[in-house]
Amino acid sequence: MTDKLIKVRAAVKLVNDKLNFSGIVEGNSPVSIDYIPPLGDNLGYTSLELLLLSLSSCLGSAMLLFLRRMQKSISEFEIISTGLRNQDHPTGFKSVLLTIHVKSPDVNEADLIKVAGLAEEKYCPVWSMIKGNVLINLDYTITR
Repeated sequence: MTDKLIKVRAAVKLVNDKLNFSGIVEGNSPVSIDYIPPLGDNLGYTSLELLLLSLSSCLGSAMLLFLRRMQKSISEFEIISTGLRNQDHPTGFKSVLLTIHVKSPDVNEADLIKVAGLAEEKYCPVWSMIKGNVLINLDYTITR
């Protein structure tokens, strides 16, 4: 059996004499990527910040898809991601806490655990890629 592969193309281009890049993916709006001073000028997201955003939006997309299929009403949905970085190189994340806030009259914690489990197991490629290297914890807040 042959795996079906889909090409995703991204490009970064240096825009100053430090570490500020402009990044773009397939015709979308560019994002500024930089590093903290003195190596960078703090003119954009760091690569690790973008990883947190990617993980959060990937998980959120999967969760919302399944909650909506369950006919749940959702008026607000937010994921706040907090990463704990290593101080020594490589300074990647040791752990990430994903705090999920949902406003809904009919979603319960069991629903959130179920759909987050589906995302982790199969439907969130970002989580799949970092799983085993980064400890990921989830926390839930539901308001009516």
